[in-house]
Amino acid sequence: MYEKQLEAIGRLLGVMDRLRVECPWDREQTFESLRNNTIEETFELTDAITDGDMDGIREELGDLLLHIVFYSRMADEQGRFDIGDVANSLCDKLIYRHPHVYGTVEADSAGQVIHNWETLKLAEKRKKDRKARRGVLSGVPRSLPAMVKAYRIGQKAAAAGFDWERREDVWDKVKEEVAEVEREIDANDHDRAESEVGDLLFALVNMARLYGIDPENALERSNKKFMRRFAHIEAQAEEQGEELTRMPLQEMERYWQEAKEEEKKEE
Repeated sequence: MYEKQLEAIGRLLGVMDRLRVECPWDREQTFESLRNNTIEETFELTDAITDGDMDGIREELGDLLLHIVFYSRMADEQGRFDIGDVANSLCDKLIYRHPHVYGTVEADSAGQVIHNWETLKLAEKRKKDRKARRGVLSGVPRSLPAMVKAYRIGQKAAAAGFDWERREDVWDKVKEEVAEVEREIDANDHDRAESEVGDLLFALVNMARLYGIDPENALERSNKKFMRRFAHIEAQAEEQGEELTRMPLQEMERYWQEAKEEEKKEE
């Protein structure tokens, strides 16, 4: 069933082995030297996913797979682990975290699956963290973008039982944080205002989580929406031979609303 796929993976491993020996650049790479490239490749993949570009997704998945194979090859050279160990470790984790498939636990919805997944992850962490004396949130990568990190922090805290009893209650927290931002801005205290803006954003991220909305995806949709509408303003300025920076704000707003109307027609 998997003959062609296994053959392709075997070919990739062979290419990696040869490059590691014969290519000066590949030979010099380390875990540290590849780290930033891996982050870049991950974001390039997310761009392709956001754009719905299947050819781009295939290509970027390949680039990311190269890094997985590369790291595994370097670890194998150090006698630590190889790509087989990586795959087996992942399989063991997936089987353990899907007791509704491989065990007797029932899960009738995606939400229940996620809850079970986080509960099992928390149990795993507790075993490890008893030895390392690490907390529930220690597994959140430090390098995550702040928006994604806030979302994962909220998820992990909720899995440990620290969450609003009713999701509607989060609105009181959002309103409280809005009031605190306004107060510090009125007081012209930049440092405290920055802190309170952070608290407000954190509350909004948790609001999104509680209502099943991915805040990163939501914000990216708004980014694209703004860019489309602003591009319309720029196009109108160019069509009229007018400098964008000299266009009156009222005229910009008119073209902005025009772009909004066009979007509604296309929905």
